[in-house]
Amino acid sequence: MCGRFALTLPHDAVAGWFDATARAQFQGPQFNICPSQNISVAVKYEGANILTPMRWGFIPHWYNAPNDGPMLINARGETVGEKPAFRDAIAKRRCLIPASGFYEWHRADGDKVPWYFRPADDELMAFAGIWQAWTAPDGARQVSCAMLTVDAGEQMVDVHHREPVVIERARQLDWLEGDLDLIDKAPEGFYRKYRVSKDVNKASASGEKLIEPVVD
Repeated sequence: MCGRFALTLPHDAVAGWFDATARAQFQGPQFNICPSQNISVAVKYEGANILTPMRWGFIPHWYNAPNDGPMLINARGETVGEKPAFRDAIAKRRCLIPASGFYEWHRADGDKVPWYFRPADDELMAFAGIWQAWTAPDGARQVSCAMLTVDAGEQMVDVHHREPVVIERARQLDWLEGDLDLIDKAPEGFYRKYRVSKDVNKASASGEKLIEPVVD
């Protein structure tokens, strides 16, 4: 799974990367994005690319409140088309979630060691996502999303058994338009990975120091 990530580029640069119009501005780099927060998400709307905020934590239409059941931050790519919560979204409501990198934790001997994964050759990547517009019983509306994951490839498996689905830049339009063949692990050599400080174990932690390598 992927439960934390970072987006360190300025918001205008992220919008430019997607050739998108930004619907809202986020304040400064984000080094520890957590579930339930609003995140920047790229979608296709009326023929144009839009960068818009969504809650990270997909809310199925039958929930009476956002916390009415499990927080669905990830959707398994292997079964996303079969699950009642996700099958309509994967068919009709695709999105791309920009990230500079993400964190995963390796558990060994009772310890929880964080690692940071970032693209080896770029400042940004885009996770495959799905989204949903949910309406509360009182009529309030909230738009939420989840990112897709698959079994980990060789670069990830020694740290965690799942990894997020990354859509290469040249195929992003294909993803938004419904191509399921893009649900796969990252190609060999895509990531640069290294251990980072255990400070990131706290959801309240912030700052550039979180993505700096730990030197033994």
